[in-house]
Amino acid sequence: MDDLFRSDEPSAAEAPGTSAPSMPLAARMRPRTLDEYIGQQHILGPGRLLRRAVEADRFTSLIFYGPPGVGKTSLAQLIAQSTSTRFVNLSGVESNVAEIRQAVDGAALFLRTRNQATTLFVDEIHRFNKAQQDVLLPHIERGTVRFIGATTHNPFFYINSPLISRSQVFQLEPLANEDLVQLVERTLADSERGLGKTPIRMAPEAALHLSKCSDGDARKLLSSLELGVLTTPPGPDGVIDFTLEVAEESIQQKTVVYDGDGDAHYDTISAFIKSMRGSDPDAALYWLAKMLYAGEDPRFIARRIVIAASEDVGMADSNALRVALAAHQAAEFIGMPEARIPLAHAAVYIATAPKSNRAYVGIDAALADVRNGRTLAVPPHLRTKTRKKLAAASGTEESELAYSYAHDDPEGYIPQAYLPEGRRYYEPSENGLEARVKERLDHWRKLFESNGAVEG
Repeated sequence: MDDLFRSDEPSAAEAPGTSAPSMPLAARMRPRTLDEYIGQQHILGPGRLLRRAVEADRFTSLIFYGPPGVGKTSLAQLIAQSTSTRFVNLSGVESNVAEIRQAVDGAALFLRTRNQATTLFVDEIHRFNKAQQDVLLPHIERGTVRFIGATTHNPFFYINSPLISRSQVFQLEPLANEDLVQLVERTLADSERGLGKTPIRMAPEAALHLSKCSDGDARKLLSSLELGVLTTPPGPDGVIDFTLEVAEESIQQKTVVYDGDGDAHYDTISAFIKSMRGSDPDAALYWLAKMLYAGEDPRFIARRIVIAASEDVGMADSNALRVALAAHQAAEFIGMPEARIPLAHAAVYIATAPKSNRAYVGIDAALADVRNGRTLAVPPHLRTKTRKKLAAASGTEESELAYSYAHDDPEGYIPQAYLPEGRRYYEPSENGLEARVKERLDHWRKLFESNGAVEG
């Protein structure tokens, strides 16, 4: 308790935007104001709930949930700064109940003697056990502290329900590539905290590569940028050339030639589809890996697999469509990087399944006839609402126009015409399970012909 009355200004290690030379670049470049904060516009944009709550100074307990390096700690510090509250930082990994009680006692003393509220920030709050979390509850309810917790784990599974019920939970998303490129540019231009005093020539493709390979993590981005600058000697003109090769070495991940909306994109997805159609699972997995590594949207890949399941496998193995749809749903549900597993499962299934495009060919042929030929009328015996009128108008017995119910036959098939002019669009192959379909269909067609069924 001896240090309760020391200056309540954050130390250099705590203050956002501090420029102590020994600090890592990622710590020095912490935003100093909410306007400098990059990303999370879904909760911090103009008029959004969290922005309004902070600006109005109307919040008591917050939980930030998101992956590493997206700004959970920085946001907590900025909120404390914006609301002129004292900032106390605890770690869910290192702190114990005694330290929690000490922090709460200090907050009560500051509130009583200085009329200053305390923002108590607990990083990795999911590491606190139930007893540690419960210690906070009465002090949050009484307003002794304003609590902000941060976690990389789903709080609804890892944080006690009473603490969740007293908190507003905000999910922070990985930073977009555009946000990270903006952070690189800001860092290179900032001569006070960033790298503005060092002459650096940043290749646009290098900045984009760092951004893509950082997986939305600003800390990873800035650490890689700092490593690249510190280990790359300047050229004859005294300028450090931060090239794509330097970026690859700095983040230990090489780039692949893959433009999201250009030739490489279309060529690679084409190779992937043709590899599945050509029954080559190894090639299919390679092109799948290339697309995933390059950052292709897994949902786009999943859609192409679903199409291939019907277009190229079709009736030869109808389970292919079920597998493809399940992979699409799984990829959407779990996200990357685990989404690669169901996508690979479905791609290998399609590649190794028997192939038939007969259903696909059949619907295109039927569409061509509808589009280009004479529109066929529905046969009279299939027009349930007009049979009596047709019989009366033509002088025909209604029974002659009656529709035969297929299930009245033990085999479930009664020869009758369902389409005028005897057109055929579907001719099954003998591949896979479609061979059995062909056997049944050939049998039914022979029955139709031997019974002399009249075309509609």
